[in-house]
Amino acid sequence: MPEHTILLRRLSLLLALVWMGLLFYLSHQPSLPTPMLFTYQDKLFHATAYGILGFLLLGSRTPSVQGYTNAQIKVSVLIASLYGISDEFHQYFVPGRSSEVLDWVADTVGALIAVSLLAWLSRKWRPAAAQ
Repeated sequence: MPEHTILLRRLSLLLALVWMGLLFYLSHQPSLPTPMLFTYQDKLFHATAYGILGFLLLGSRTPSVQGYTNAQIKVSVLIASLYGISDEFHQYFVPGRSSEVLDWVADTVGALIAVSLLAWLSRKWRPAAAQ
């Protein structure tokens, strides 16, 4: 395996861990100053944040010749979803914050969409030798 591929996987894992730390920090704030632009925008923010996490988690895995496997996809979504549950649990204890099941659903859907997109891309644009 080329050294740059290993480096990219390690960087993706490091970025996923940093992102998780940032999500924890943001969740620990009593409130976040975001202007209200439209109804349910917080669900879009959750889906985007956890989509990034899922993308980074899957990117830290080694794809097969045919692209990322279904097992890799499921594990990446599962980890992001479980982190979303832990985030909602954490927020329950933070004054000024609330814990919502729909936030966790948005987290999981965002991770599923991003991971599915990356998996699709990994299958569509395989190296020429693998096709």
